[in-house]
Amino acid sequence: MTKPSLPELLHAAVSSVGGVERPGQVTMAEAVAEAIDTSSHLLVQAGTGTGKSLGYLVPALAHGERVVVATATLALQRQLVERDLPRTVEALHPLLRRRPEFAMLKGRSNYLCLHRLREGVPQDEEDGLFDQFEAAAPSSKLGMDLLRMRDWADETETGDRDDLTPGVSDRAWSQVSVSSRECLGATKCAYGAECFAELARERAKVAEVVVTNHALLAIDAIEGAPVLPQHEVLIVDEAHELVSRVTGAATGELTPGQVNRAVRRSAKLVNEKAADALQTAAEGFERLMELALPGRLEEVPEDLGYALMALRDAARTVISALGSTRDKSVQDEDVVRKQALASVESVHAVAERIANGAEYDVVWYERHDRFGASLRVAPLSVSGLLREKLFADRSVVLTSATLKLGGDFNGVGASLGLAPEGTEGDDIPQWKGIDVGSPFDYRKQGILYVARHLATPGREGSRGDMMDELAGLVEAAGGRTLGLFSSMRAAQAAAEELRGRLDAPILLQGEETLGELIKAFAADPKTCLFGTLSLWQGVDVPGPSSQLVVMDRIPFPRPDDPLMSARQKAVEEGGGNGFMAVAATHAALLMAQGAGRLVRASGDRGVVAVLDPRLANARYGSFLRASLPDFWYTTDGQTVRRSLAAIDAAAQAAGA
Repeated sequence: MTKPSLPELLHAAVSSVGGVERPGQVTMAEAVAEAIDTSSHLLVQAGTGTGKSLGYLVPALAHGERVVVATATLALQRQLVERDLPRTVEALHPLLRRRPEFAMLKGRSNYLCLHRLREGVPQDEEDGLFDQFEAAAPSSKLGMDLLRMRDWADETETGDRDDLTPGVSDRAWSQVSVSSRECLGATKCAYGAECFAELARERAKVAEVVVTNHALLAIDAIEGAPVLPQHEVLIVDEAHELVSRVTGAATGELTPGQVNRAVRRSAKLVNEKAADALQTAAEGFERLMELALPGRLEEVPEDLGYALMALRDAARTVISALGSTRDKSVQDEDVVRKQALASVESVHAVAERIANGAEYDVVWYERHDRFGASLRVAPLSVSGLLREKLFADRSVVLTSATLKLGGDFNGVGASLGLAPEGTEGDDIPQWKGIDVGSPFDYRKQGILYVARHLATPGREGSRGDMMDELAGLVEAAGGRTLGLFSSMRAAQAAAEELRGRLDAPILLQGEETLGELIKAFAADPKTCLFGTLSLWQGVDVPGPSSQLVVMDRIPFPRPDDPLMSARQKAVEEGGGNGFMAVAATHAALLMAQGAGRLVRASGDRGVVAVLDPRLANARYGSFLRASLPDFWYTTDGQTVRRSLAAIDAAAQAAGA
């Protein structure tokens, strides 16, 4: 039999989901197939509505080798596993003559732990050991959630937290889950044979397509202990998020509370001398942290260095002692020991990393009103790590609606460890970038309005002229506004101001769960939704409810952000433009994501309004505008308000 062609396979898959083939999707599928066949790397910018999931799934399934698909959001993971993959596999089965298996794989703490559920949680020493089901009052929210999870454990096939509906709080889930460090291991655990996390790993080992998240992909790359099965093809969707997720996975933190918890958990399991040394080191660290001021530590101060070395050495002694002593008087000793070991190892690892003072790490203090001070450490750059770990021995496809910043892929490529496209060299990963466009006609469907006449926003203080502009735009639009703000304080101030001025209902992030807010925003077109970072990327509301997207200012990182400012300084010391490479690229990515909230379907019409004159006036403005969809551009406020009023009138006439 002849092998089915890619166009045949794509046509079958698209028909199965009731869609229509789009030129961009066909171009993408062909490019992905070529990258897989030639074991090369590909960056694909695919605009909203392209159908990029099928654009990479069809060529990946046709190739027949194992593929890992890593996504940033839970919503896309669920869409792939519950909708796209089942339909695609069934549609391709008659042509491929096989039915590829697929599986979802997450970190261990995402799965219910039967040992925790049935044996109880080993608590910190001052609480003693207790059965969490008896300790939590049955009538309390926590108690009811725990009882519900015990019933759910008998019904669920996956034990996956995301399959529990309705969900539970982090506090409740922590009672029935363990981290990989705390896990006893399948061979030592009485419930190892039925462990949900182990069953998920076994399913992944035999699946042709494994869907996971960026965090697990990062852990697999950083820690060197493989958590993902061997694979020949890696597809990274929502790839604009990858660098920040990998940075997060490579970031360490040390707090007095965390250190004291390690002391409590290990005290009864080791000899008195080892326990006292860790206690003394913890007290010294805590005294220093009480005086800590927020900000970057260019060099680790001498007193902090001594405190960290004392912690490191005492933790190392306790780790050795935990491996050699046994105390049969401790109930469920193996579990208690494993939890103590996990706590002490975490303290040891971060203390040693900061005390050693790696050249490519950034160290800083943070202070939180509720949780106090913390000491944090993160890599100055993850590009070298990604180049070495991500692009070796497999073909990698990275895709997103926003990868081409300022007109090319080189900025995103550099952050991923890729040299400029076309650079020659034996150890330089070769890659290609393509933009397959979007099925939407952005110039006809949207306007980019920059309020050029406003005052340049300062770091603090109210912006009366901006509030007037915002109120006028929202009034002209008849509500229907998604407000994207650079800080929670700015979102709150705008909500408070406009609630006093306008009749339109204003929803504010934080006043209800994000899911409920988005549902309410979509249900009533007259409503506005104001919020910060997660709204810039997490809202998909086609139709008349979101016809005006407002950004209050260009979302540059804060000047006092220790990691971003360190990265910017490093680029400048290397002879580059630190502002453009770090701050402007960060802002461009967020603005492109934010502007992408406007046009989600072919019938959508509206305005993206940026209330920051620098987008029109500053030299870097053209770079930022080139990163946005190709909307019709204007700085004329009157024209925009007339357009918004016309769009509102048309929506009302259509009954929306």
